[in-house]
Amino acid sequence: MKPLLSIIVPSYNAEAWLERCVDSIVVDGGEVEVIIVDDGSTDSTLAVAKELAVRAPGVVVVHQENKGHGGAVNTGVARATGTWLKVCDADDALDPLALRALLARLRQWDIDGTAPDLVVTNFVYVREGSEAWRTMGRRSRLARAHLPTVQRSSHAVRFHRLIPEGRLGTWDDVRRFRADQYLMMHALLYRTEVLRASGTVLPEHCFYVDNIFAFEPLAAVRTLTYLDLDLYLYTIGREGQSVADEVIVRRLDQHDRVNALMLQALPAEGEVCSSLYGYLLHYYLISCVVISTMALRSGTEQNLAIKDALWARLAQRRPDVHARLMRTVLGRSMNLPGRLGRRVPVLGYQVARRVLNLN
Repeated sequence: MKPLLSIIVPSYNAEAWLERCVDSIVVDGGEVEVIIVDDGSTDSTLAVAKELAVRAPGVVVVHQENKGHGGAVNTGVARATGTWLKVCDADDALDPLALRALLARLRQWDIDGTAPDLVVTNFVYVREGSEAWRTMGRRSRLARAHLPTVQRSSHAVRFHRLIPEGRLGTWDDVRRFRADQYLMMHALLYRTEVLRASGTVLPEHCFYVDNIFAFEPLAAVRTLTYLDLDLYLYTIGREGQSVADEVIVRRLDQHDRVNALMLQALPAEGEVCSSLYGYLLHYYLISCVVISTMALRSGTEQNLAIKDALWARLAQRRPDVHARLMRTVLGRSMNLPGRLGRRVPVLGYQVARRVLNLN
Protein backbone atom coordinates (compact mmCIF):
# COMPACT_ATOMS: atom_id res chain seq x y z
CA MET A 1 0.00 0.00 0.00
CA LYS A 2 1.29 3.44 -0.90
CA PRO A 3 1.82 5.44 2.31
CA LEU A 4 -0.21 8.58 2.88
CA LEU A 5 2.70 10.45 4.39
CA SER A 6 6.47 10.33 4.06
CA ILE A 7 8.40 11.92 6.93
CA ILE A 8 12.05 12.69 6.23
CA VAL A 9 14.36 12.69 9.26
CA PRO A 10 17.71 14.30 8.35
CA SER A 11 20.19 12.98 10.90
CA TYR A 12 23.75 13.98 11.63
CA ASN A 13 25.36 12.86 14.91
CA ALA A 14 21.88 12.49 16.37
CA GLU A 15 22.39 9.35 18.46
CA ALA A 16 21.06 11.10 21.59
CA TRP A 17 17.70 12.12 20.06
CA LEU A 18 16.92 9.92 17.06
CA GLU A 19 15.03 7.20 18.90
CA ARG A 20 12.72 9.71 20.57
CA CYS A 21 12.06 11.45 17.26
CA VAL A 22 11.26 8.26 15.36
CA ASP A 23 9.14 6.88 18.21
CA SER A 24 6.95 9.97 17.97
CA ILE A 25 6.23 9.51 14.25
CA VAL A 26 6.01 5.74 13.74
CA VAL A 27 2.44 4.64 13.02
CA ASP A 28 1.17 1.09 12.53
CA GLY A 29 -0.77 0.25 9.40
CA GLY A 30 1.54 1.43 6.63
CA GLU A 31 0.18 4.98 6.33
CA VAL A 32 3.44 6.64 7.39
CA GLU A 33 6.82 6.10 5.78
CA VAL A 34 9.74 7.29 7.93
CA ILE A 35 12.93 7.97 5.95
CA ILE A 36 15.97 8.39 8.18
CA VAL A 37 18.80 9.94 6.17
CA ASP A 38 22.08 9.41 7.99
CA ASP A 39 24.21 12.26 6.65
CA GLY A 40 27.67 10.80 7.21
CA SER A 41 27.43 10.77 11.02
CA THR A 42 30.61 10.10 12.98
CA ASP A 43 28.80 8.75 16.06
CA SER A 44 26.42 5.78 16.34
CA THR A 45 23.49 7.45 14.54
CA LEU A 46 23.56 4.93 11.69
CA ALA A 47 23.53 1.96 14.08
CA VAL A 48 20.61 3.46 16.02
CA ALA A 49 18.74 4.08 12.76
CA LYS A 50 19.23 0.49 11.59
CA GLU A 51 18.00 -0.84 14.93
CA LEU A 52 14.89 1.34 14.67
CA ALA A 53 14.23 0.06 11.15
CA VAL A 54 14.29 -3.52 12.42
CA ARG A 55 11.79 -2.98 15.22
CA ALA A 56 9.55 -0.20 13.87
CA PRO A 57 7.17 -0.50 10.90
CA GLY A 58 7.65 1.74 7.89
CA VAL A 59 11.17 2.92 8.77
CA VAL A 60 13.68 3.16 5.92
CA VAL A 61 17.35 4.04 6.46
CA VAL A 62 19.47 5.78 3.83
CA HIS A 63 23.17 6.34 4.47
CA GLN A 64 25.17 8.90 2.51
CA GLU A 65 28.39 10.84 2.76
CA ASN A 66 27.99 14.16 4.50
CA LYS A 67 26.11 16.70 2.37
CA GLY A 68 24.57 18.90 5.04
CA HIS A 69 20.93 19.38 5.97
CA GLY A 70 19.93 20.36 2.46
CA GLY A 71 21.59 17.33 0.93
CA ALA A 72 19.85 15.04 3.41
CA VAL A 73 16.45 16.56 2.64
CA ASN A 74 17.09 16.23 -1.12
CA THR A 75 17.87 12.54 -0.66
CA GLY A 76 14.71 12.03 1.37
CA VAL A 77 12.52 13.81 -1.18
CA ALA A 78 13.93 11.65 -3.98
CA ARG A 79 13.29 8.49 -1.92
CA ALA A 80 9.78 9.36 -0.68
CA THR A 81 6.81 7.31 -1.89
CA GLY A 82 4.04 8.94 0.17
CA THR A 83 1.31 11.20 -1.19
CA TRP A 84 2.37 13.86 1.31
CA LEU A 85 5.79 14.88 2.58
CA LYS A 86 7.07 16.47 5.78
CA VAL A 87 10.52 17.02 7.27
CA CYS A 88 11.18 16.42 10.97
CA ASP A 89 14.71 17.10 12.23
CA ALA A 90 16.19 14.35 14.36
CA ASP A 91 16.40 16.51 17.49
CA ASP A 92 12.72 17.46 17.20
CA ALA A 93 9.54 15.38 17.34
CA LEU A 94 5.88 15.32 16.33
CA ASP A 95 2.97 15.09 18.74
CA PRO A 96 1.70 11.52 18.17
CA LEU A 97 -1.93 12.41 18.80
CA ALA A 98 -1.86 15.46 16.55
CA LEU A 99 -0.22 13.26 13.91
CA ARG A 100 -3.14 10.83 14.07
CA ALA A 101 -5.62 13.68 13.72
CA LEU A 102 -3.66 14.88 10.68
CA LEU A 103 -3.68 11.41 9.14
CA ALA A 104 -7.45 11.24 9.50
CA ARG A 105 -7.77 14.41 7.43
CA LEU A 106 -5.27 13.21 4.83
CA ARG A 107 -7.14 9.93 4.59
CA GLN A 108 -10.46 11.68 3.98
CA TRP A 109 -8.98 13.99 1.36
CA ASP A 110 -7.47 10.97 -0.36
CA ILE A 111 -10.90 9.30 -0.46
CA ASP A 112 -12.71 12.44 -1.63
CA GLY A 113 -10.04 13.54 -4.11
CA THR A 114 -10.03 17.01 -2.57
CA ALA A 115 -6.45 17.23 -1.29
CA PRO A 116 -4.88 20.71 -1.14
CA ASP A 117 -1.32 21.30 -2.31
CA LEU A 118 -0.18 22.55 1.10
CA VAL A 119 -1.30 21.96 4.69
CA VAL A 120 -0.18 24.36 7.41
CA THR A 121 -0.15 23.23 11.05
CA ASN A 122 1.19 24.71 14.30
CA PHE A 123 4.63 24.25 15.79
CA VAL A 124 5.64 24.55 19.42
CA TYR A 125 8.92 25.87 20.78
CA VAL A 126 10.20 23.44 23.43
CA ARG A 127 13.23 24.57 25.41
CA GLU A 128 15.87 21.91 25.99
CA GLY A 129 15.97 20.72 29.59
CA SER A 130 12.40 21.76 30.38
CA GLU A 131 9.74 19.31 31.55
CA ALA A 132 8.01 19.70 28.19
CA TRP A 133 11.26 18.73 26.46
CA ARG A 134 11.75 15.65 28.64
CA THR A 135 8.30 14.35 27.68
CA MET A 136 8.41 15.63 24.10
CA GLY A 137 6.83 13.31 21.58
CA ARG A 138 5.78 10.66 24.07
CA ARG A 139 2.52 8.90 23.41
CA SER A 140 1.37 9.53 26.96
CA ARG A 141 0.52 13.18 26.25
CA LEU A 142 -3.06 14.24 27.05
CA ALA A 143 -5.45 12.67 24.57
CA ARG A 144 -6.98 16.05 23.70
CA ALA A 145 -3.80 18.10 23.85
CA HIS A 146 -3.95 19.01 20.17
CA LEU A 147 -7.53 20.28 20.14
CA PRO A 148 -8.27 24.04 20.02
CA THR A 149 -10.51 23.88 23.11
CA VAL A 150 -7.69 22.78 25.42
CA GLN A 151 -5.20 25.16 26.98
CA ARG A 152 -1.89 24.60 25.21
CA SER A 153 1.68 25.84 25.32
CA SER A 154 2.04 29.62 25.18
CA HIS A 155 5.04 29.08 22.92
CA ALA A 156 3.01 27.56 20.09
CA VAL A 157 3.01 29.40 16.76
CA ARG A 158 -0.42 29.33 15.18
CA PHE A 159 -2.00 30.83 12.08
CA HIS A 160 -5.59 31.59 13.04
CA ARG A 161 -7.43 33.99 10.72
CA LEU A 162 -4.50 34.03 8.31
CA ILE A 163 -5.10 30.89 6.24
CA PRO A 164 -8.44 29.19 5.45
CA GLU A 165 -9.00 26.91 8.44
CA GLY A 166 -10.28 23.41 7.86
CA ARG A 167 -11.35 24.18 4.30
CA LEU A 168 -9.77 24.36 0.88
CA GLY A 169 -8.56 27.85 -0.03
CA THR A 170 -6.28 29.71 -2.42
CA TRP A 171 -3.67 32.40 -1.90
CA ASP A 172 -6.38 34.99 -2.46
CA ASP A 173 -7.96 33.76 0.78
CA VAL A 174 -4.74 34.27 2.77
CA ARG A 175 -4.65 37.41 4.88
CA ARG A 176 -1.68 39.67 5.43
CA PHE A 177 0.99 38.38 7.81
CA ARG A 178 2.43 40.57 10.57
CA ALA A 179 6.11 41.50 10.50
CA ASP A 180 6.92 38.67 12.94
CA GLN A 181 4.84 36.00 11.14
CA TYR A 182 5.91 33.66 8.37
CA LEU A 183 5.62 30.00 7.45
CA MET A 184 8.62 28.08 8.74
CA MET A 185 9.45 24.61 7.47
CA HIS A 186 8.10 23.12 10.71
CA ALA A 187 4.58 24.27 9.82
CA LEU A 188 4.48 22.87 6.29
CA LEU A 189 3.21 19.66 4.77
CA TYR A 190 3.50 19.54 0.97
CA ARG A 191 1.80 17.22 -1.44
CA THR A 192 4.84 15.32 -2.74
CA GLU A 193 4.08 15.77 -6.43
CA VAL A 194 3.68 19.52 -5.92
CA LEU A 195 7.02 19.81 -4.11
CA ARG A 196 8.76 17.88 -6.86
CA ALA A 197 7.03 19.90 -9.57
CA SER A 198 8.44 23.07 -8.01
CA GLY A 199 11.95 21.87 -8.94
CA THR A 200 13.29 22.86 -5.54
CA VAL A 201 16.75 21.47 -4.79
CA LEU A 202 18.38 22.60 -1.56
CA PRO A 203 22.06 23.59 -1.54
CA GLU A 204 24.46 21.16 0.09
CA HIS A 205 26.85 21.96 2.94
CA CYS A 206 24.89 25.04 3.90
CA PHE A 207 22.92 26.00 6.98
CA TYR A 208 19.53 27.79 6.99
CA VAL A 209 18.23 26.00 3.89
CA ASP A 210 14.89 25.62 5.70
CA ASN A 211 14.13 29.09 4.38
CA ILE A 212 14.34 27.86 0.78
CA PHE A 213 12.17 24.82 1.55
CA ALA A 214 9.50 27.17 2.93
CA PHE A 215 9.83 29.69 0.11
CA GLU A 216 10.61 28.38 -3.36
CA PRO A 217 7.96 25.59 -3.57
CA LEU A 218 5.15 28.02 -2.73
CA ALA A 219 5.02 29.23 -6.33
CA ALA A 220 3.77 25.74 -7.28
CA VAL A 221 1.09 25.73 -4.56
CA ARG A 222 -2.40 26.56 -5.81
CA THR A 223 -4.56 25.40 -2.88
CA LEU A 224 -3.88 25.31 0.84
CA THR A 225 -5.52 24.91 4.22
CA TYR A 226 -4.73 25.35 7.90
CA LEU A 227 -5.34 22.72 10.57
CA ASP A 228 -5.17 23.90 14.17
CA LEU A 229 -2.96 21.06 15.38
CA ASP A 230 0.12 21.50 17.59
CA LEU A 231 1.98 18.99 15.46
CA TYR A 232 5.66 19.91 15.35
CA LEU A 233 7.69 20.07 18.58
CA TYR A 234 10.71 22.27 17.90
CA THR A 235 13.69 22.05 20.26
CA ILE A 236 15.31 25.39 21.10
CA GLY A 237 17.92 26.56 23.58
CA ARG A 238 20.59 24.00 22.75
CA GLU A 239 24.15 25.32 22.98
CA GLY A 240 25.58 25.83 19.51
CA GLN A 241 22.17 25.56 17.82
CA SER A 242 22.08 27.15 14.37
CA VAL A 243 19.35 29.65 15.38
CA ALA A 244 21.34 31.02 18.33
CA ASP A 245 22.41 34.63 17.79
CA GLU A 246 26.13 33.98 18.14
CA VAL A 247 25.94 31.07 15.68
CA ILE A 248 24.00 33.11 13.12
CA VAL A 249 26.67 35.81 13.38
CA ARG A 250 29.43 33.27 12.74
CA ARG A 251 27.59 31.78 9.77
CA LEU A 252 26.20 34.96 8.29
CA ASP A 253 27.80 34.17 4.94
CA GLN A 254 25.64 31.04 4.72
CA HIS A 255 22.51 33.00 5.60
CA ASP A 256 23.48 35.35 2.79
CA ARG A 257 23.96 32.44 0.39
CA VAL A 258 20.42 31.31 1.14
CA ASN A 259 19.15 34.88 0.70
CA ALA A 260 20.72 35.04 -2.77
CA LEU A 261 19.03 31.77 -3.73
CA MET A 262 15.70 33.05 -2.43
CA LEU A 263 16.07 36.15 -4.59
CA GLN A 264 16.87 33.95 -7.58
CA ALA A 265 13.71 31.90 -6.94
CA LEU A 266 11.47 34.96 -6.41
CA PRO A 267 9.00 35.15 -9.33
CA ALA A 268 8.53 38.34 -11.28
CA GLU A 269 5.46 40.36 -10.41
CA GLY A 270 2.55 38.99 -12.42
CA GLU A 271 3.97 35.46 -12.68
CA VAL A 272 2.03 34.43 -9.58
CA CYS A 273 -1.11 35.88 -7.99
CA SER A 274 -0.64 39.19 -6.19
CA SER A 275 -1.39 37.77 -2.74
CA LEU A 276 1.29 35.08 -3.06
CA TYR A 277 3.74 37.59 -4.50
CA GLY A 278 3.12 39.88 -1.54
CA TYR A 279 3.75 37.05 0.92
CA LEU A 280 7.00 36.05 -0.86
CA LEU A 281 8.21 39.65 -0.66
CA HIS A 282 7.33 39.64 3.04
CA TYR A 283 9.32 36.46 3.67
CA TYR A 284 12.28 37.68 1.61
CA LEU A 285 12.28 40.96 3.57
CA ILE A 286 12.46 38.99 6.82
CA SER A 287 15.58 37.24 5.51
CA CYS A 288 17.14 40.61 4.66
CA VAL A 289 16.26 41.99 8.09
CA VAL A 290 17.76 39.02 9.95
CA ILE A 291 21.04 39.24 8.05
CA SER A 292 21.24 43.02 8.31
CA THR A 293 20.43 43.10 12.02
CA MET A 294 22.93 40.39 12.88
CA ALA A 295 25.59 42.12 10.79
CA LEU A 296 24.97 45.40 12.62
CA ARG A 297 24.87 43.58 15.95
CA SER A 298 28.27 41.97 15.36
CA GLY A 299 29.81 45.17 13.98
CA THR A 300 32.62 43.31 12.20
CA GLU A 301 33.89 44.59 8.86
CA GLN A 302 33.26 41.19 7.27
CA ASN A 303 29.63 41.02 8.33
CA LEU A 304 28.93 44.67 7.54
CA ALA A 305 30.29 44.00 4.07
CA ILE A 306 27.87 41.06 3.73
CA LYS A 307 24.98 43.36 4.66
CA ASP A 308 25.98 46.05 2.18
CA ALA A 309 26.54 43.47 -0.57
CA LEU A 310 23.08 41.98 0.05
CA TRP A 311 21.27 45.27 -0.53
CA ALA A 312 23.52 46.10 -3.50
CA ARG A 313 22.76 42.70 -5.03
CA LEU A 314 19.06 43.26 -4.57
CA ALA A 315 19.22 46.71 -6.18
CA GLN A 316 21.16 45.34 -9.15
CA ARG A 317 19.22 42.13 -9.80
CA ARG A 318 15.71 43.18 -8.80
CA PRO A 319 15.43 46.98 -8.68
CA ASP A 320 11.64 46.65 -8.54
CA VAL A 321 11.84 44.57 -5.37
CA HIS A 322 14.53 46.82 -3.89
CA ALA A 323 12.37 49.90 -4.39
CA ARG A 324 9.35 48.18 -2.86
CA LEU A 325 11.21 46.92 0.20
CA MET A 326 12.85 50.28 0.77
CA ARG A 327 9.38 51.79 1.10
CA THR A 328 8.73 49.60 4.16
CA VAL A 329 9.65 50.62 7.70
CA LEU A 330 11.83 47.54 8.13
CA GLY A 331 13.61 48.05 4.81
CA ARG A 332 14.40 51.70 5.57
CA SER A 333 15.51 50.95 9.13
CA MET A 334 18.12 48.48 7.88
CA ASN A 335 19.77 51.21 5.82
CA LEU A 336 19.82 54.23 8.12
CA PRO A 337 23.04 56.28 7.86
CA GLY A 338 25.61 56.87 10.57
CA ARG A 339 26.44 55.25 13.88
CA LEU A 340 23.02 56.01 15.35
CA GLY A 341 21.40 54.50 12.28
CA ARG A 342 23.31 51.29 12.93
CA ARG A 343 22.09 51.14 16.52
CA VAL A 344 18.39 51.50 15.74
CA PRO A 345 17.86 48.02 14.18
CA VAL A 346 19.81 46.34 16.99
CA LEU A 347 17.75 48.06 19.67
CA GLY A 348 14.58 47.17 17.78
CA TYR A 349 15.66 43.54 17.64
CA GLN A 350 16.35 43.43 21.37
CA VAL A 351 12.90 44.82 22.13
CA ALA A 352 11.21 42.45 19.67
CA ARG A 353 13.04 39.49 21.15
CA ARG A 354 11.65 40.24 24.59
CA VAL A 355 8.14 41.08 23.44
CA LEU A 356 7.75 38.24 20.93
CA ASN A 357 9.77 35.63 22.84
CA LEU A 358 11.91 34.93 19.78
CA ASN A 359 13.79 31.66 19.78
